[in-house]
Amino acid sequence: MKTLGKYSIGMGDRFGHQGAAQLKAIMEAGIHGIDITPVWNKSNREHNTIGTQPGDVRLEADTVTGKAGFKKPYFVDADHINMDTVDRFIESSDFFTIDVASYIGKKAEDDEIETFMEGATKYIGELRIPGIRKPLKVSEQKIKDIAGKYLFAAIKAWEIFRKIEKTKGQGNFVTEVSMDEVPDPQTPIELFFILKMLGEENIPVQTIAPKFSGRFNKGVDYVGDPDQFAEEFEADLMVIDFAIKEFGLPANLKISVHSGSDKFTIYPVIRRILEEHNKGIHLKTAGTTWLEEVIGLAEAGGNALDFVKDIYSKSLEKIDELCAPYADVIDINISKLPSKEDVKPWDSRKFAESLRHVPGNKNYNPNMRQLVHVAYKLAALKMDEYYRLLEANDMIVGQCVYENMYQRHISRLFGIK
Repeated sequence: MKTLGKYSIGMGDRFGHQGAAQLKAIMEAGIHGIDITPVWNKSNREHNTIGTQPGDVRLEADTVTGKAGFKKPYFVDADHINMDTVDRFIESSDFFTIDVASYIGKKAEDDEIETFMEGATKYIGELRIPGIRKPLKVSEQKIKDIAGKYLFAAIKAWEIFRKIEKTKGQGNFVTEVSMDEVPDPQTPIELFFILKMLGEENIPVQTIAPKFSGRFNKGVDYVGDPDQFAEEFEADLMVIDFAIKEFGLPANLKISVHSGSDKFTIYPVIRRILEEHNKGIHLKTAGTTWLEEVIGLAEAGGNALDFVKDIYSKSLEKIDELCAPYADVIDINISKLPSKEDVKPWDSRKFAESLRHVPGNKNYNPNMRQLVHVAYKLAALKMDEYYRLLEANDMIVGQCVYENMYQRHISRLFGIK
């Protein structure tokens, strides 16, 4: 059976050039005693924007692991798929992030809700979960509300899972269920009954991505109350631990943090809680590799710097178009974006430092960083030139990607000195 390791990182590589640098960071962590399973991920939207195919991600992962002599498990993730998009990923992927966000809030059939209620009423009253100080208060109406909100999504997850299993075969892939791209966070009680639904649907989910409170904007730090996040995160871990035993879910089921890149404020919180309870995590980092490519090209100077300046200038012109698909996961203050004229005289250092996420650096601009994060489409329109520049400056760019993954993410999250 394909099994995800205790620690795993979902690594986006939109243009397929940085797999070796990403793997180098994973292998360096291993040298320091932190064994991390790499999971290369790319969404249907990203494939469509760039013009790639899921098989390209499989080829990249197989090639870089082979060249590096990496013998440990690794995966290729069909990222945020649903019934409409899963087909093109089935052959090349062995990790499937089943995104049920669009199904949440749609009501299941009355008899399906009634059947679920029959098996859930025994939890009415005070539900005591080891590790959570106060018992969770459960009423019949609460269960009914949760079923009305989430049961249809769980049933759709089962349909997608069975479609994958029919082709891949039992035990030949890892299943994640994602419900983070919704307006409201799930409470521990909701997560408990969601896991009951998944257990009853016989989905061997190995990782689940809930929605937490606060803002998990793309490529920038967490915005919210770290103490509230800590309370939610720990409670969710305890709910998962209890649900594994209660509902017969896989013993290695763990929590997944989506848009987890650059959430430096809560990395120490996550590390403390994971260490205290000896738990694992799946961290999804997505588009920051593309940002590091831009930073590396800026540092290279010359034509490469001119190219990324042009990308930024065009992104200002197309800001509404670029931001619309990511409206829920970016928060850009347009008044704080430098203009085309502002950026034109910048040298390599100024441009790179404006994008590189180093809190305290006077040049760092999180608004500019978020805009460039969603502007990869503009590089895709000039693909040949972009690839030529990446290849001509592969040492500089690769070092940026490696340092970002290892120093700013892995080392901080896992406390490597």
